[in-house]
Amino acid sequence: MFDLDGTLADVRHRLHHLERRPRDWKAFFRAAPRDAPLEPGVRLVRESTGHCEVVYVTGRPESCRRDTREWLARHGLPDGDLRMRGARDRRPARVTKPELLRELAAGREVALVADDDEQVCAAYEAAGFRVVRADWMAQAPPVLEQVQEDEGRT
Repeated sequence: MFDLDGTLADVRHRLHHLERRPRDWKAFFRAAPRDAPLEPGVRLVRESTGHCEVVYVTGRPESCRRDTREWLARHGLPDGDLRMRGARDRRPARVTKPELLRELAAGREVALVADDDEQVCAAYEAAGFRVVRADWMAQAPPVLEQVQEDEGRT
């Protein structure tokens, strides 16, 4: 299972939309198709292809599904289940993502989970999953983890 923002997609170019008040969520998500791929994450997904089912999980809203699918295809990532946050779900990522993972893990083995959010990674590990910490998006401003945890948006 692979996170998108900060794990596979470099979101630094659009974080300025979240660093101001009020946060401009529409502009933040509208800019997602221009994300550059994060090569370490992309390589990890590609290495998993063939012997594992690939699942993508994101806090992006459902309205971003088409853009997200197109982004994955444009960057040569394998087709896989894409799980997106419900429209009204604003719980912290450290709560929603492990819940989703437990549902996905029912009846199958989870080989690994890759995410950039330290709190999410800790929650995955506490639930007994093998975690790859996506620390390859160097110098990411703390706003990304803040909005994931405080506002349940990505």
